[in-house]
Amino acid sequence: MTALEPAADSPAASFGGPPRAPAPTPARVPFPLVDEVSRHCLTDDEPETVHLEVHLPGRVDPVRLRTAFHRALARHPRILMRQAPVRWWHRRYTWQLTAAPDVDPVDFPPPGPDALARARQRALADCPPLDASPPVRLEVIAPPGAADGTVLLLTLHHTALDGPACLRVLATAAELYSGADNSPAPSPVRAPGARTEQPRLDDAPAGRRRLSRPARIAAHPAPGGSSRHGRHGNGMLLVELPVPDRPPRAPGRAAPYTVNDQLLVATWLMVARWNRQHDPRHGPHGAGDTAAPVVITMPVDDRPRGIEMPIGNGTRLVSVDFGPEERRDAGPLTADPPDPDAVARLLRRTAARTRALKSAPPGRQLGLAGAVLTAPVLSVGVRGALTRALRTAAAPWTSTTLLSNIGRIPYPLDFGDAGRPTAVWFSAPARMPRGLTVTTVSVAGRIQLALRWSPALLDDRAGARLGALFQSSLAATAWTSSPDTPPPPAVGGTR
Repeated sequence: MTALEPAADSPAASFGGPPRAPAPTPARVPFPLVDEVSRHCLTDDEPETVHLEVHLPGRVDPVRLRTAFHRALARHPRILMRQAPVRWWHRRYTWQLTAAPDVDPVDFPPPGPDALARARQRALADCPPLDASPPVRLEVIAPPGAADGTVLLLTLHHTALDGPACLRVLATAAELYSGADNSPAPSPVRAPGARTEQPRLDDAPAGRRRLSRPARIAAHPAPGGSSRHGRHGNGMLLVELPVPDRPPRAPGRAAPYTVNDQLLVATWLMVARWNRQHDPRHGPHGAGDTAAPVVITMPVDDRPRGIEMPIGNGTRLVSVDFGPEERRDAGPLTADPPDPDAVARLLRRTAARTRALKSAPPGRQLGLAGAVLTAPVLSVGVRGALTRALRTAAAPWTSTTLLSNIGRIPYPLDFGDAGRPTAVWFSAPARMPRGLTVTTVSVAGRIQLALRWSPALLDDRAGARLGALFQSSLAATAWTSSPDTPPPPAVGGTR
């Protein structure tokens, strides 16, 4: 991860805050493994941005918000960094830690009917520069024609930090803005002796299967491979959905599966049904007799959520494999609507898979290969060429898609008179060969879904159809008291 030192308080920066003493020579920190690999693979047509969008019911005070955000940056000094100048023969990329921002990261775009749409487009296409501290941009948008309401739209360079780290900084800014306690809520505690339902023998996933290439999502790009955004940047769909029902808990037993398991199953169903509809030769798993399993990458974040949370790229990636067991139920699962009994079996198998992943000891963020590639034996120019060549060679074995489930926001994000969030969306970069990421957040009992795609994979119309397919797939995972009772409809809107 990028940051390991605890946060420290310090005076607010310039750009509207109190003046600060001249900073000494910036401290230097070598790029950690994840940062370096991301830096090697940067391209202009697929910006490595993370988009974080927070909707507040009231209006914020511009001066107070700018001051609070600058003070929050000072409390988390490892976000105040820029890439040091580098030449190809250098052994390392290095972050320079700065005492104050090089540029003001807070901007108030002119209001207008398309101000939010333009800000979203910038978030998907324009990275904050790495050579200016901090590598994050906060745009504050006031929707026109409404007396109240504010959208805080943060764009961060994923080479430097990830979404949960930026959310931690925003929680600190909320606390400094409102004076309210924005400490993270404690993690839920299971009842003593609670245990999960054991999978049936016929539902248990098989052991480790032979190496095979994961399924690819059937491409449906616009002519020329572009969307209304052009080839630069990503397309995105934001939708609000209800949380699907789960079985009631029996005394002393946890639920047989989690909402995260339901989201994994909904993602599998979305991919399998999309491929069945748009590329019949592949079906849900592959062509001919070769099973191409759907593999979903899932970020896991083990960092604490308090003020001491390390800032940077702190998540590790795990793979949830689907394959032979799902092939057996391919027909019922890809029906319209999916067969409830087949979905129930898939939910139980998925719960067993995720329990096994959670119980396994955490590994390296990018495995042994990543550690070897980033060892400072060769120059960064040579290591970069090797990393890009390996990424190209490994593209056929890249997972089908990525599902990042943030879950419940751990912080109140209380902005005082401006209120607490009514909606929060994240979106992760959608670079090829995956070309699609699914990000979910739970706010006020609703799921905020962000689909983000590469224009080389999908155009905007195809992305909207894929979003509708996810919506119906998630509804198919909802528990019902009897097989004859249909799942509740998923009601949501595109933003």
